[in-house]
Amino acid sequence: MSVTALDDTEAGAPRPRWRFARPSALWLVLPGVLFLVYFFAWPVARLLLLSLTDQTGAFSLENYERIAQTDLYVRVLGITFRIALMTAAVSLLVGYPVAYWLNRQPSIWRGKLLMFVMVPFWTSYLVKTFAWMILLGRTGVINDILTGSGLVERPVSLMYNQLGIMIGMVHAMVPLAVITMLPIMANIDRRLGNAAMTLGATPAHAFWLIFFRLSLPGVTAAGLLVFIFSLGFFIVPAFLGGSRNQMLAQLVITQIQELLNWQFAGALATLMLVAALVTCFVYDRLFGISTVTGGSGRSGSGWSRALANWALCGVADVCAFIGRGTRAVVGARASAYSLASVSWFVIAFLVVPTLLIFPLSFTSSSFLSFPPPGWSLQWYQTFIESPLWTTATIRSFGVGFATAIAATAIGGFAALGLFRMRSRWSPALFAFFLAPMIVPRIVIAVGIFYLYAQIGLVGTDLGLVIGHTVLAIPFTLIAVSAILKTYDTRLDQAAATLGANPLKTLTHVTIPLISGGLVAAFLLAFITSFDELTIAIFVSGGIKTTLPKQMWDDMLLQLNPTLAAVSVVVFVIVTALLLIAERFRRTD
Repeated sequence: MSVTALDDTEAGAPRPRWRFARPSALWLVLPGVLFLVYFFAWPVARLLLLSLTDQTGAFSLENYERIAQTDLYVRVLGITFRIALMTAAVSLLVGYPVAYWLNRQPSIWRGKLLMFVMVPFWTSYLVKTFAWMILLGRTGVINDILTGSGLVERPVSLMYNQLGIMIGMVHAMVPLAVITMLPIMANIDRRLGNAAMTLGATPAHAFWLIFFRLSLPGVTAAGLLVFIFSLGFFIVPAFLGGSRNQMLAQLVITQIQELLNWQFAGALATLMLVAALVTCFVYDRLFGISTVTGGSGRSGSGWSRALANWALCGVADVCAFIGRGTRAVVGARASAYSLASVSWFVIAFLVVPTLLIFPLSFTSSSFLSFPPPGWSLQWYQTFIESPLWTTATIRSFGVGFATAIAATAIGGFAALGLFRMRSRWSPALFAFFLAPMIVPRIVIAVGIFYLYAQIGLVGTDLGLVIGHTVLAIPFTLIAVSAILKTYDTRLDQAAATLGANPLKTLTHVTIPLISGGLVAAFLLAFITSFDELTIAIFVSGGIKTTLPKQMWDDMLLQLNPTLAAVSVVVFVIVTALLLIAERFRRTD
């Protein structure tokens, strides 16, 4: 041992840990940074630059001028931002009581009840949209009930309008809002509210001025994610909105696939990206981007904090007055049960539409009708015997498996490196790895498609794997980071002290101890790929069709019982993998 090493050790510096953590942390993070730079940041940046050129490649602002001067595009922009904002607002109003109710449940039940939210969250958007098409159509289940019961004389228009879009969007986004708010709520000390009531505060004041105020970072994080996800959404508007209610992402797809106008599509995508980045910047300045993953952010200051306090005091006073009247009329016990009733109603709203597909998949009819006139397995047989469906299914499994391996390796090592890294750049790197979850998927898909067109990856399985890996990395990073929060770093120090080199410590100590989290990350990455449509629409090139892409093509033509059978298969696979992932995550 050298004199310098002796001096450092005697001074109390943990030499083995320092040598292990600093150099190894950088090398663990670097592969993921390089991968995302080339397949995420560079394609998105090129798309932005492309929007600033004309058809000849010269610098021009004509694409943005065209957007500003054309009523159609201005109207689509208005519809997109209005629906995104309304979806965020309604999802928060609907999701907050559910998250609050789940937070109040004993820990032994909370995880089981949370699955009623997690399963709808990971269920394919195509499957959920397919369910709502059956429910909301003019000959759908809801209109059959309304006309059959005599409540209305003619079918009510529930589809091909903004009402249909809002129903489908809120159904898709409420689970995201709940699982974003719940970790923040779980970190709030319940004794604070009890202490306030002991000092004379009413339950309403204790809730609004303490619990709700402390949960605001989670509320705003949920609103941020729902708004950004909604900006780039196109599945629900395409099937439930109709041609008069198109959103921005649908225009981007049209410009690429039908008109081949890359420059104008880039300009439309840039508008979405700028809106997302500005929203993220404002949020980060107020709360800190770490709250998106359940971290402890920073609170606002100055006038914003004073205004929030004034508003919350007013709301608390009103709720306290209403609460006294409610308890006087229905009693305290009935008032307490109302929260559970609302939560179970929301859970039913999330779960029941998808379950409706099960009986429809066993219908003996060639048309979708509820209840089925008879029972048959013929549509599952059609699915199994169809070369088109089976090839798409096999490809989805293969691409999903390869994606899960790549995303878990990249995201897992990055999470481990960021966990060990003690640098001022750590927050920036963490945000960079989360960026594919923040940037609208349609922007990423178009950027990757433009890159693939030049390097020959369009219509290849490798292209699908790379694109899906970009989208899956944030989920694997979050899953592994959550496990590392409870990891004891002294075990690594002990291994290094006993002579283990960084590689042996990683493979023989760290990875075995976090293996449950890695398995959960692997399964979440597989689900992300198996259910992914946006990348597949562009990259598959009509040749390498995946299961979601084949469902998309069939739904554009006509709804049929085979789609119901395929939807059930997708739902069962995703649900089973999600339950397995949750079990591994909890037993780690």
